Amino acid sequence: MALANCASSSRSNLLKPLIAVLSYTETLRRPISTSTDPLTIETSLPFTSHNCEPPSRSVETNPQELISFFRDMATMRRMEIAADSLYKAKLIRGFCHLYDGQEAVAVGMEAGITKKDCIITSYRDHCTFVGRGGTLLEVFSELMGRQGGCSKGKGGSMHFYKKDAGFYGGHGIVGAQVPLGCGLAFAQKYSKDETVTFALYGDGAANQGQLFEALNISALWDLPVILVCENNHYGMGTAEWRAAKSPAYYKRGDYVPGLKVDGMDALAVKQACKFAKEHVLRKGPIILEMDTYRYHGHSMSDPGSTYRTRDEISGVRQERDPIERIRKVILAHDLATERELKDFEKEIRKEVDQAIAQAKESPMPEPSELFTNVYVKGLGTEVKILPCISVFFFPSLFSFTFMRILYM
Repeated sequence: MALANCASSSRSNLLKPLIAVLSYTETLRRPISTSTDPLTIETSLPFTSHNCEPPSRSVETNPQELISFFRDMATMRRMEIAADSLYKAKLIRGFCHLYDGQEAVAVGMEAGITKKDCIITSYRDHCTFVGRGGTLLEVFSELMGRQGGCSKGKGGSMHFYKKDAGFYGGHGIVGAQVPLGCGLAFAQKYSKDETVTFALYGDGAANQGQLFEALNISALWDLPVILVCENNHYGMGTAEWRAAKSPAYYKRGDYVPGLKVDGMDALAVKQACKFAKEHVLRKGPIILEMDTYRYHGHSMSDPGSTYRTRDEISGVRQERDPIERIRKVILAHDLATERELKDFEKEIRKEVDQAIAQAKESPMPEPSELFTNVYVKGLGTEVKILPCISVFFFPSLFSFTFMRILYM
């Protein structure tokens, strides 16, 4: 009996390595899908429209795109978490507004447009910059005020910039980027190059007067501009219902069409942005309201838990997290295994750590850099300051003209 048990145990132990080898071989046999064969996936929620027909909920995608969505959003998430740690270690100074939770807007938008289209946004700009092709090294160098940053270490968290990819910032004044974005669209229409501008702002900026001024002129001139309200439901520490009599921001244009989008669904954002681009090239402006959520507070000085409950935050993480949604789609279509996605996340962690280490080696700007990039030189023209009264009474027109010159 004892001998039989021993023999049985030995066979069992001998089989374990074989089972492990078979399992490993099976994993190797089915690599992560890089196919571009079309897939049709339905958005998590229907679109809600104002003065226009909504796009189809059926989104055309492919395995390669879905894997890239996962990787890009996971990179953005890890980058922002690392920025949190660097700020607490006092390696990042000044203001710092993080984007974790809202990654689907940046990634989905890029999937629906091209780098020839322009994007301009507020101070929550790190992930938008990465979506436009910016590197982790440029991000962390800029955050830590180093020469290797995208703005040479002089802009910091709120002033990322990448003109060669059509990214015009990163703006610290609430809502001020919207008239500038409409000015970019004015230049695009003037140039007849069939490109568009996405001007992003938060629900906290949605009541700004300059937004409505710019929208009015854009509608009069049928400019190819998409106003994107990233509604994360809190303007600093103020809930939207306390700040806006009508928080249906996609309807705020009145005479301008609008669309409400699930901003936690990258595929829905892609579909909406593609639809919006086609619309504005033919009919003029449209408003997109992205229903999204930020996990961090408004900025690093805000714990983010005094005006909302921890249960609310964890509830959104469990039910609507954009990365987990894409993970489920990938697993449901057998495009990768859970282990492979975990390996992706480990690789991303290493990439972020390496970028931080390299950024720390980048030198600080020279003191003489304080005086550079203040005025544009070498254009063969002398730029004079407009009379103060013109800028004061016609801020949108000034912004339009300025951005047209900058774009061209």
